[in-house]
Amino acid sequence: MSNWRKSTYSNNSGGACVEVATADAVLIRDTTHHGHGPVLRVSAEAWRTFTHAIREGVTLS
Repeated sequence: MSNWRKSTYSNNSGGACVEVATADAVLIRDTTHHGHGPVLRVSAEAWRTFTHAIREGVTLS
């Protein structure tokens, strides 16, 4: 079982809601599906690259 964390940027009005969990990879899902929607699985390295790019304002292609 993974411990899911809701993004601090998520809001309670139903928009921009994501959750993240770590296991042997990073798991990402849409909070509005209440644990019943699809899960995106990425490597820890891909997640670090993504979050670093977001913080730095870099556009990923």
